[in-house]
Amino acid sequence: MTRYRLDIAYDGTDFHGWATQPGIRTVQGVLQDAIAAALSDLNLPTQHSLTVAGRTDAGVHARDQVAHLDCEVPVEKLGAVVALVRRNLPTDIQLLAGQIAAPGFDARFSATGRTYCYRLWDLNSVVFPPLQRAVTIVPVDLDVDTMAQAGAGLVGLREFAPFCRAPSPAKTAQGATTIRHLRRFDVVRWPDPSRTIECWLEADAFCQSMVRSLVGAVATVGAGRRDTAWLDDVAASHTRANDVPVLPPRGLTLDAVTYPPDDQLASRAEQARSTRSLDDGDA
Repeated sequence: MTRYRLDIAYDGTDFHGWATQPGIRTVQGVLQDAIAAALSDLNLPTQHSLTVAGRTDAGVHARDQVAHLDCEVPVEKLGAVVALVRRNLPTDIQLLAGQIAAPGFDARFSATGRTYCYRLWDLNSVVFPPLQRAVTIVPVDLDVDTMAQAGAGLVGLREFAPFCRAPSPAKTAQGATTIRHLRRFDVVRWPDPSRTIECWLEADAFCQSMVRSLVGAVATVGAGRRDTAWLDDVAASHTRANDVPVLPPRGLTLDAVTYPPDDQLASRAEQARSTRSLDDGDA
């Protein structure tokens, strides 16, 4: 088996998330079918496995998702495989690039950061048709400065259980936690005709529903429905906060996955596996 890195983009609207499910259209299922068809057309062994940096939920998009592919494909055949896979894929998913992976590369465990953007239109925004499949509309006025201040107060290494779906007992037994290092939470309104609000979050990893809950919390403050004291109380909790809204998936896009230098890939993967801090779910 040879390991390859794949960079993938998709519009998640018509996918039931990343992970393969019998009889359901998923990103992984469509991509694996396209890969198998390409390998068969080239008379190559069709057995392969695909591991993603972070599973995304139904309706969540990706500008640059990363996966690794293990298969019996000679390096000199990779270009032909990539070309055929692209031809086999539907228009809402695209293979951006394929390359041989550096030694020790693991798409999931070698990653040092994930960056997500959540896009909102409020009553001060104007619907811009090319964006509307990737933006959530909220029928209120949002104070972007207040949202930015609230988001900045959540940055740091902390327990994010109030904003995460609780890990399953099996994951907890393996050492899974909801402690994360949120490195960035920026909120801006672009002065273009759409006046789209963008919430940018970057962390070492995210647990399930974390981004949509964090943005839901600061949007609640930005709408004037709650104050920052409420958010401070929520953030200080060690259990899921039921009064934090989880925003719809359509506004969420995985923007980028970052990795250390090649000589640190293996050690990073080993560290991540031992701490079990990465969640199988999405943000």
